[in-house]
Amino acid sequence: MGGIALFGLLVILYPRAQAYFKLRGVVPTRFNRQRREVCLVPSDSDTPVFVPWEEIQAWVVQAQGATQYGVQRQYSFGFGGVDPNTGMGTSLELMSGGQPLAISTWEALRAYMEYEVNALEEIQDPQDLQKPGDPPWEGVHTFHNARERMRRRRRNGEVGPTYPFFWYCYHLLTLWTLPNHLTEWEVRKVQRLNRRATPESVLRWSEPLPEMEWAKPSDTFKRLSQKVR
Repeated sequence: MGGIALFGLLVILYPRAQAYFKLRGVVPTRFNRQRREVCLVPSDSDTPVFVPWEEIQAWVVQAQGATQYGVQRQYSFGFGGVDPNTGMGTSLELMSGGQPLAISTWEALRAYMEYEVNALEEIQDPQDLQKPGDPPWEGVHTFHNARERMRRRRRNGEVGPTYPFFWYCYHLLTLWTLPNHLTEWEVRKVQRLNRRATPESVLRWSEPLPEMEWAKPSDTFKRLSQKVR
């Protein structure tokens, strides 16, 4: 019995350990508004790929298959491009929980590059699950904010008396704040990882430019952006 439990634990932990191992070799993608470029560093090379923002290609992938448990769908969001100076191209693809979430990831990148939205705090509802000043990840503060919102909605008459009862029942069944503590533990672990060194050329590329040297969007880009704004 103990051997089966140990095997099950290893099966659960293996994907997580594999993800940590891969993360150690990743150089984070950088977005530079002043240059209007995106910097991607391939996992198998130290040569960065600098792609003009207007030439970035983005996509959403949906995979669907049938299993003994029914139809299952998987989604991912990706983007990439080719460096016009070297002809070298690369891409990055991320798993997503659903199609709307994948699309919203792209819209978040567009908001940063085009509308100078620097953080979620600038556009979120301050009374929602994440308040200004909270860390950008979900944690114990998310739980307390959710409970405060639930109580506020009850005081304002937005929900009935049974809503708080089922809210507490649900969170008791999901182990109260334990999932939030585990999330914070994982965030701290990721922050302590010995990450792959950032190439010197990427550091130079990331340095601020004088305002007179900032790249400007093309007229075609401005016209097309107005259609999707």
